[in-house]
Amino acid sequence: MLKAKKSYVVIVGCGRLGSFLANSLSREGYSVVVIDKSEEAFEALTAEYSGFRIEGNATEAAVLRQAKIDKADIVIATTHDDNLNLMVAQVAMEIFNVKKVIARVFDPKRERIYKEIGIDTVCPTIISGNAFLRTILNQETLSE
Repeated sequence: MLKAKKSYVVIVGCGRLGSFLANSLSREGYSVVVIDKSEEAFEALTAEYSGFRIEGNATEAAVLRQAKIDKADIVIATTHDDNLNLMVAQVAMEIFNVKKVIARVFDPKRERIYKEIGIDTVCPTIISGNAFLRTILNQETLSE
């Protein structure tokens, strides 16, 4: 039986989220490249991480080309900067024709803009807010 080919993933940002995704996807057999402007950020990658690290600014086309973004199946923008994530996501889609692009966006108002141009998003603000509301509402229901 043939095993399905694992995707090639480029992750921009190697903070807590980016390193978690890079470590997890690498462990699952995905080919992963992580881009971060800070060499120290790569310290969050575990010994299990078998992908590549590129120190550089992901807003520079040369850095994205070095990561072979044009070959990526998935690009994930995980920095703490909504504008940077949007820019990287747009460039990945429009210039490098990446089919699956996911960006973290903190501002719920901006999430709509990302979705309108075809970028999948994860909004920690909404996810956390909903988790808090569920906890509060469940607690109030249980105490009645």
